[in-house]
Amino acid sequence: MAARYLIFEDGTIFEGDGFGSPAVTFGEVVFNTSMTGYQEIITNQIYDNQIVTFTQPNIGGYGIQRNIYESIVPTIKGVIVRSLSNVATDNIRRLTLDQYLKQMNIPGITNIDTRAITHKLRDAGKPLKGSIVPVPDDHAFDQLHATVLTNQQVAQVSTPKPYPNPGVGMSVVVVDFGLKNGILRELSRRKCNVTVLPYNATADEILRLDPDGVVLSSGPGDPHYVKSAVLEMIRKVQEQVPLFGVGLGHELFALANGAQVIPLGVEHHGMNHPIKEIITDHIVYANQSEGYTVDWSTVDRSKLLVTYTDMIDSSVQGLRHRQFPAFSVQFFPDGAPGPDETDGLFDEFIDTMKRKEERR
Repeated sequence: MAARYLIFEDGTIFEGDGFGSPAVTFGEVVFNTSMTGYQEIITNQIYDNQIVTFTQPNIGGYGIQRNIYESIVPTIKGVIVRSLSNVATDNIRRLTLDQYLKQMNIPGITNIDTRAITHKLRDAGKPLKGSIVPVPDDHAFDQLHATVLTNQQVAQVSTPKPYPNPGVGMSVVVVDFGLKNGILRELSRRKCNVTVLPYNATADEILRLDPDGVVLSSGPGDPHYVKSAVLEMIRKVQEQVPLFGVGLGHELFALANGAQVIPLGVEHHGMNHPIKEIITDHIVYANQSEGYTVDWSTVDRSKLLVTYTDMIDSSVQGLRHRQFPAFSVQFFPDGAPGPDETDGLFDEFIDTMKRKEERR
């Protein structure tokens, strides 16, 4: 392995060894505390424009599997691991992580102090802009300082054209803000007939398909940079059909109904977050990847109920509309990776659509 360096905009340098693509990369550096599921994390579109540090020391031991991609073409900018296992340990021919990252032109760095990086990010209280480079010279830092990361991630990762995911059950429109395939898997398990639409689909385009329900998918970036027309679409659709928001979809649902969304002091990335359902006091563990949260003090109680909260920092993790059959969660109920304790929310969505259909 050739020497590679992770440099930060504040001048900090971490030395390690390169794997994956030899390309130079730039992005926001974040950390993820998941013990497993590195393939799902790397292919999750929520990490568009980001370099992910894995706190789990050893990554890569079970090879790349063909049925757990969260997107086919990942847009993550880089991967940082303490120790790279470069051998698939099963007897099925699979790509190693190194081979996969080479194919996808994604740089990686290993034999690096991921604990120190994690502490640095926690102390900063925000993602820091960083770069993986072959030489940490003045030119590398000049390039890093000059790089402006786009704030239009949703437009970059959303599907440009509608496409179907056929089924024989309820008809569901999924609005793609950076869709995780796990959402489609859960809807498919419930035999839903799904049509995926671009993020800028209008309410008329959605309702023209006569859906039984609409899912607002997860996605990357700051929700405030999503076009205001999307919020108007949500307000119109929630009055007509059941609506379920996940991740970024949850944040946009909150904004559309008058709440404010603010940055988290320390981003949540991991599959070990304890979540409390307020109405039952039931505690579940859920997979989260979020840099923003709904500001509890701005939730209009005449419109919205807070349904879930994070047990660590009390951040809002779920909302429900008082008047319309619409609800949302910040975490990933599809798991992928992570606990599947909350996948019953998809059953709740199906039941909501069925009740709406019965009342027609």
